[in-house]
Amino acid sequence: MTHSTPFTLHCRSSECAARRGEVRTRHGVVQTPIFMPVGTQATVKAVTPENLLEMQAQIILGNTYHLFLRPGHELIEKFGGLHNFMNWQGPILTDSGGFQIFSLNDLATITEEGAAFRSHIDGSKLFLSPEDAVHVQESLGSDIMMCLDTCIPYPADRVEAQRSTDLTTRWAKRCRQAHSKHEQLLFGIVQGGMFPDLRRSAAEALIDIGFDGYALGGLSVGESKELMHEMTEATVPCLPQDYPVYLMGVGTPADLVEGVWRGIDMFDCVMPTRNARNGTLFTSRGRVIIKNSQYRDDQRPLDESCSCSTCRNYSRAYLRHLFTCREILSYQLNTIHNLHYYLNLMAEIRLAIEEDRFAQFRKDFYSRLEDQ
Repeated sequence: MTHSTPFTLHCRSSECAARRGEVRTRHGVVQTPIFMPVGTQATVKAVTPENLLEMQAQIILGNTYHLFLRPGHELIEKFGGLHNFMNWQGPILTDSGGFQIFSLNDLATITEEGAAFRSHIDGSKLFLSPEDAVHVQESLGSDIMMCLDTCIPYPADRVEAQRSTDLTTRWAKRCRQAHSKHEQLLFGIVQGGMFPDLRRSAAEALIDIGFDGYALGGLSVGESKELMHEMTEATVPCLPQDYPVYLMGVGTPADLVEGVWRGIDMFDCVMPTRNARNGTLFTSRGRVIIKNSQYRDDQRPLDESCSCSTCRNYSRAYLRHLFTCREILSYQLNTIHNLHYYLNLMAEIRLAIEEDRFAQFRKDFYSRLEDQ
């Protein structure tokens, strides 16, 4: 099925599958490749929307499952959608809740109709069909919505992977039919477990249905990096070149570099925010565990080549002090730095692709880490 694309391709690397483009949404244009900070409950943990603007975040995530439970999509709709509710006027992508329902394990039952589950908050019985997932996201007013999918555990045998992937495809068709607000984009999710042929056939089935973009789901669920790269390499060439490609829930800075190398346009992960709260900070020379005693009287900024407000204004010694005292400011300053690092890395990647020197950029990225 043909479908107009919101994606414009600006240029490609001559050395690999990396590409530079943009995705048009009703709340603005997103330059790709891009990393999307995760704002599960209508907030990127420990930072304000003003902080996000300062670090030049272009698009953030919200989570359908969590917002469906609290405060409820009907309430958010009364505010005119998520953008007004949380005071973020840039683009928002909402994931469908499939991964969260999958991670409930004993609390969820997946059938043809949809997912029956108990709330992790109060144990109440709830149900989300593919149609419900689209309806909830339309109420939230997100710019990019995701189809409800069934996430495949790792490891999974071929029979389980096939059955689950087929169900995701049938659900995708129902999501597409339920999609009524076409100014909100809808992406399909390629599942298939760790079987390249299943991923290829799943991709073909989604292309037949026709979406505004395509995502790779069910990766970074416990498999090796090699296997994740192998699945990415098997899937990306099957997807149409004139649509955005999104690798869900991935990952480390190296994962972003490797994903871009293999043709990925969009990424999200809780890693920069979660690690910030755990005191693990990403720098151009590798990770810093800020609680370590070596930083007790270290007057240097966290990363001397970083221009974020944390690095411009605070020493490692101060950041260590805040973290060991469990001061709330610790979470804010650490999160500002980690997200800035991720977003700046993607800006550097975009420039490297434009100047057709991404292979050298990738090499330099790893050599800086080895300097430690």
